[in-house]
Amino acid sequence: MLGRRAFLKLFGGSIFGLMALGGYALGYEPVVRLNVTRYALNPPGWAPGLKLRIVALADFHACEPWMARDRIAAICTRANELGGDIIVLLGDYTSGTDLITARVDHRIWAAELAKLKAPLGVHAIIGNHDWWHDSAAQRTGHGPTFSHRALEAVGIEVYSNRAARLEKDGQGFWLAGVEDQLALRRSMRWKRPFTRGLDDLGGTLAQVSDAAPVILLAHEPDIFPAVPSRVSLTLSGHTHGGQVRIFGWSPYSPSRYGDRYVYGHIVEEERHIIVSGGLGCSIAPVRFGVPPEIVVIDVG
Repeated sequence: MLGRRAFLKLFGGSIFGLMALGGYALGYEPVVRLNVTRYALNPPGWAPGLKLRIVALADFHACEPWMARDRIAAICTRANELGGDIIVLLGDYTSGTDLITARVDHRIWAAELAKLKAPLGVHAIIGNHDWWHDSAAQRTGHGPTFSHRALEAVGIEVYSNRAARLEKDGQGFWLAGVEDQLALRRSMRWKRPFTRGLDDLGGTLAQVSDAAPVILLAHEPDIFPAVPSRVSLTLSGHTHGGQVRIFGWSPYSPSRYGDRYVYGHIVEEERHIIVSGGLGCSIAPVRFGVPPEIVVIDVG
């Protein structure tokens, strides 16, 4: 049996350990850490000889104190240093938690994102929280949301069920982006019994008019089982990598597929998706084992 002194030492050490763990998960990993996660792939359907570096940023969730203006500015500065041919923004620019001291106005976070620079431009889609926090969009059932308008106002291309053909070194590829899959929340007030998405994958891909490879931007990865092999690469955010990840396992994922698409590079039937762990926090301002990350993908 433990003596009184040994018990007190064990108890005190446990309390200290829990406090240190809590401080790390609440104050250090989500606010201070910033990883650069790199992938290199040559997916089926990719054009021979086309080398493309994509820098992807997901889930800022701008708010005080977890994702303040200075933090957004530092992330954008780092992203610009990574030599991307193109920068893509994967949605959820607004706060995803009520445990904040203040919101960061959409004009402020958009002004910081406007400092992102890449030879082939900066291209964005919208996430579920951008829709959910816009009461006018929820009431009317359509956009544009204030996030759509904020991004467009600073010159960032926003893809809402749209595809555009881009070129690098004389070789073409398509960038396609679907609108959010959870855009309109279930609401008795607005007589909406179920959450409804505004994504149109078929209509978006129908705009692709030649054989050049396609990169698809979709905030939630749950769309992936429906993505045809015509798409070379799908890029998503939304899950935050589970936000808490222990030995490669997350106890919770905001996906109907559980852990299947929670994080990283996943290949199914020779179709490729990369799910970013994101940058900010949702529901609770906690990260553990899945630090905020900028994703760099070298294709070809």
